[in-house]
Amino acid sequence: MRYLELSSIEEAKKIINKFLNELQDDKYNKDNKNINNDTNNTNTTDKDSNDKNNGIEEVDLFNAVNRILAEDIISNVDVPPFDRSKMDGYAVKSEDTYEAEEDAPITLKIIDRIKAGSYSTKELKNNECMEIATGAPIPKGANAVVMVEYTETDNNNVKIYRPVSPHENIQYCGSDIMAGELLLRKDTPLSPRDIGALPSIGKSNIKVYKKPPHHHIKQELKSKINIGLISTGNELISPNEPLSPYKIYDVNTYTIASSIIEKGWDFKFYGIVKDNEEDLKNSIKKALQGNNDIIILSGGTSAGVGDLTSKIIEELGGEILIHGIKIKPGKPTIIGKIDNKLIVGLPGYPTSCLTIFDVLFNEMGNKLTGLFPIRYMSSKGRTEYLPVSVMREKDNNYIIYPITKGSGAITSLTYADGYIVIDENKEILENETVEVHLFGNIKFGLNIIGSHCIGIDEILRKGHIFAKTINVGSLGGLMAIKRGEADISGIHLLDERAKEGEEPYNISFIKKYKLKDVALVRGYVRKQGFMFRKELPINNIEELKNNIENYKFINRNKGAGTRLLFDKFLKENNINKSKINGYNIEAKTHSAVGASVVMGKVDIGVGIETIAEKYGLKFMPIGDEYYDFLIKKDKLKDKEVQKFIETLKTIELPFRKSENTGKIIYEC
Repeated sequence: MRYLELSSIEEAKKIINKFLNELQDDKYNKDNKNINNDTNNTNTTDKDSNDKNNGIEEVDLFNAVNRILAEDIISNVDVPPFDRSKMDGYAVKSEDTYEAEEDAPITLKIIDRIKAGSYSTKELKNNECMEIATGAPIPKGANAVVMVEYTETDNNNVKIYRPVSPHENIQYCGSDIMAGELLLRKDTPLSPRDIGALPSIGKSNIKVYKKPPHHHIKQELKSKINIGLISTGNELISPNEPLSPYKIYDVNTYTIASSIIEKGWDFKFYGIVKDNEEDLKNSIKKALQGNNDIIILSGGTSAGVGDLTSKIIEELGGEILIHGIKIKPGKPTIIGKIDNKLIVGLPGYPTSCLTIFDVLFNEMGNKLTGLFPIRYMSSKGRTEYLPVSVMREKDNNYIIYPITKGSGAITSLTYADGYIVIDENKEILENETVEVHLFGNIKFGLNIIGSHCIGIDEILRKGHIFAKTINVGSLGGLMAIKRGEADISGIHLLDERAKEGEEPYNISFIKKYKLKDVALVRGYVRKQGFMFRKELPINNIEELKNNIENYKFINRNKGAGTRLLFDKFLKENNINKSKINGYNIEAKTHSAVGASVVMGKVDIGVGIETIAEKYGLKFMPIGDEYYDFLIKKDKLKDKEVQKFIETLKTIELPFRKSENTGKIIYEC
């Protein structure tokens, strides 16, 4: 077992704070010896200096923090770009583990070992497994990963003490971001979390609004703290390189660098280093020789890299102060010292990396309290730092929404406003008051949670409305309204049992789930159906039905109205879901469906006609539907909600409006 003697986060913070205080005192004394009266130093990171009237310029990501984005960012790649392991452990056929028990383990033969950035050409057979590192690609034949904590090796065999279910500990291709998804909207003020999303899709430069000429900000005269940054990992490449198989783009360098800039410190990047002792040692030596006070290593998703870092620190005459912290995320964190320079090894997963940096290096003064809407149990044996999104209700009350996509999800960064600290083995009760440690300033806007539609993107863009949007499907949006987490939810839920003369969309679901004090605002009519490439030999719906087993599909996520409509089509035509190759392959947005079809990853997708037209695809309709907006009554007088509804009424949209568009058609 690794990290047998975990330290507390308090111990780690005490070491960091002591070092920083001594460093600041030393720099202050040096400043006083060389003091002058010129205090007109410039700071190029002031977010108030951005002005849309000054034009647009392109900057690299190291110069993007606190700038205002001047373009929509749409991903042209899947993230992750392949199915990969979330944990160190063993890739297995889940059915081989079903009989495993703590006092009666099962034994599997190890036939290969897969490191991050590499792959195996072998295919698993029954009673076989492969040792696999965090971030490594899932081999053929495997459908789950057993965590290393529940195993014991014996030569070329491994004993497994706990069963796993299908898909456990696997992050599937595109499960975080799919090609075609809108990642960041134009006019977004760029925080370090937003910047982290950009390299994940291969963006190294972006368009931002220019600052006013000769913009200067007065600063206190003091020497800056200098940080050396090293990114480690065999699987990592720079975002300005083409994406090669089983590689991912370096994210941590850009989030940490942006956080360092926000603090008014300086950094130097020493590049991406492979997970081998010689290369890592040479990079650390180079950073030690530079004008750096602290050296931060990030990446290395497997625990073995942490062991390598600690070994190098000791070989270079340093000492290990912390090797593993008793928190989630962030257990692999290392703190050491060589001469008078601090060495900090941060976790590899982006959300873990930024969270631990914030915990260790930022003061805890920026906080707020709010209500946590659900019950939540923390991890056993470790304090948990759970990323959260903060949503403002009326009278400046806050709802604290947990982000549970996991540390490996890049979008956890973009959604997160801060984190809450949950003591080990503690349960948070529904609507309990919690304290949030904020990553930075929050820009509040509308909270739009529900089904994805490009119509919402158009309304926000043309209405100049700032919003947080989370695409969880129609049912997810309906429940978010019920819990008070959303201002607006876009929904299109079809009631198959609606009688003639009854409204078939949305109203029956509001009644079924017993929502109160809500209003349903009529949206617009969308045409749903199948989209596919023009070269496919499909000319009518009968040809599609007769050959449906021969094509690979992509579906929408569970709870999406589009998925319900697809289910209705299958039921009416007596087609079993099991015959659909790809029924369980899910996309969170219609754009992602269209992109998957265009790129040839699938043959047919289910979605709206507008997206088929956008991607030049052939479209075969299933039927028309109403896409409406569910709003809490007490939000109807909110200025931004009123602006949203007015924009809905007045702008041109790529959908058919009805005479009731923008009007309340049901309330309760």
